[in-house]
Amino acid sequence: MQGPVEKQFDVVVIGTGPGGEGASMEATKQGKRVCAIERMPQIGGNCTHLGTIPSKSLRAAIYRLMDVNSAPVFRQLGLHLELSFRDLRRSAQSVIDQQVAMRRSFYDRNDVEVLNGEATFVSPHCVRVVHADGSSTLAHASSFVIATGSRPYRPPEIDFNHPRVFDSDTVLNLPETPKSMTIYGAGVIGCEYASMFRNLQVKLNLVNTRDRMLEFLDDEICDALAYHMRDTGVRIRNNEQFERLETFDDHVVLHLKSGKQLRSDVLLWANGRTGNTEGLGLPAIGIQPNHRGQIEVNEDLQTSLPHVYAVGDVIGVPALASAAYIQGRFAARHLGEGGSDHFRISDIPAGIYTSPEISSIGRTERELTEAKVPYEVGHSMFKNLARAQIMGRPVGMLKILFHRETLELLGVHCFGVNASEIIHIGQAIMAQPAPHNSLLYFINTTFNYPTMAEAYRVAALNGYNRLH
Repeated sequence: MQGPVEKQFDVVVIGTGPGGEGASMEATKQGKRVCAIERMPQIGGNCTHLGTIPSKSLRAAIYRLMDVNSAPVFRQLGLHLELSFRDLRRSAQSVIDQQVAMRRSFYDRNDVEVLNGEATFVSPHCVRVVHADGSSTLAHASSFVIATGSRPYRPPEIDFNHPRVFDSDTVLNLPETPKSMTIYGAGVIGCEYASMFRNLQVKLNLVNTRDRMLEFLDDEICDALAYHMRDTGVRIRNNEQFERLETFDDHVVLHLKSGKQLRSDVLLWANGRTGNTEGLGLPAIGIQPNHRGQIEVNEDLQTSLPHVYAVGDVIGVPALASAAYIQGRFAARHLGEGGSDHFRISDIPAGIYTSPEISSIGRTERELTEAKVPYEVGHSMFKNLARAQIMGRPVGMLKILFHRETLELLGVHCFGVNASEIIHIGQAIMAQPAPHNSLLYFINTTFNYPTMAEAYRVAALNGYNRLH
């Protein structure tokens, strides 16, 4: 049998999701010879094929369906569309195909060699890539970036092969829209899917293992989301713990430690993620992932071996595609000694695509109170904004936290339509040096009317008036 092909590179990047792409593109722009390794047949990682892109495409399709069915002009005509889950899901495939083609062109144009196969470290400076046909390549390099992402955590006592049991990687393959669903886990993924399926009129239980949903967010935003979810018919059950699952041909029953039994057509398990580190051979080179398969890194994203970096979901929080991409670029710049100080990898906005969506940046009221920072709050309620009224999306608010004395922006939190877009205005001003990172920017700036962006002016004036 023919031995492995040996190749020499400057940088080997394992994984082609957002973190791997950011690292590969940045490294090649520094003149490095770069190799990217991907175990899937196509590039893009879970983000493109199983997570962000397909789920947000599905969400957009559901929103379009809702817009048609809720529009008064269509209701008067007696028009009501009913589409199956499979029809809605199909719209995502064209987006995935476009994303794959575009991202493949990035690697081709930048002369990054892509090797498809499973990667395993055989020494600190070499990985073996085993291809689908059984052949292998030994890729040698002076630096490595691990960007292998994560997958849903699967407790061994749950049969994920049962046709009525799903996780976030498999739920998009539902053959039809269920009449009822139980979601175990009220983190970002659980809340996003709860919103989506409730918008499809699915009877929904959302089981939360904690006191409140998304507790890393500002309390007022958490409360607003919980209120709105309950108002749309989601049954939220806080402080509950899994005991066991019964599966049947036509339904499932989730038993909780409190004694509750939740019967539904399907179960979506959305409780925790595991880093994709198995099979990489990391312990053999002195890198030991934790019990969740995640790799510990220092502030420069280096592992215990300084020439091996790790970025994205495989290192844990914040586990966002946007964060993974900037972390990948940061790592590639750092390993190339090109200077990485200007990268903003600390103030990363959170974008949560519930219905309505949530986005935030900076500190929360709870954090500021604990730190004894004298702050004030400015609110803008979307129901009072002309643009929100025109769009028929009155639910939501923009909340600005600022220092009472210096007026420095300390945090921006948004709940409502276009929240993930609106947040970047606040992000841009918060990033300015003092005194330009002030509430006065929003008071003294002219915003287009009617827009959602003018919520900043309204919120700033609301907060400023509290000082006088």
